[in-house]
Amino acid sequence: MPKMKTHKGAAKRFKKTGSGKYKRSRAYASHILEKKTPKRKRRLRKSSLVSASETKRVLRMLPN
Repeated sequence: MPKMKTHKGAAKRFKKTGSGKYKRSRAYASHILEKKTPKRKRRLRKSSLVSASETKRVLRMLPN
């Protein structure tokens, strides 16, 4: 049986927290920023957690 490989794209996007949850960065923050309000852009800078329903998918991509 071959070894499980880490999904490198997912490894660059998600980090595991101390409690075992996964941290992610928010989408829609890279371009077309003129029309977005400063408040919205500030909120996009903050990281957030992967939702409970998506955690299983992330776990499968990051076996280690």
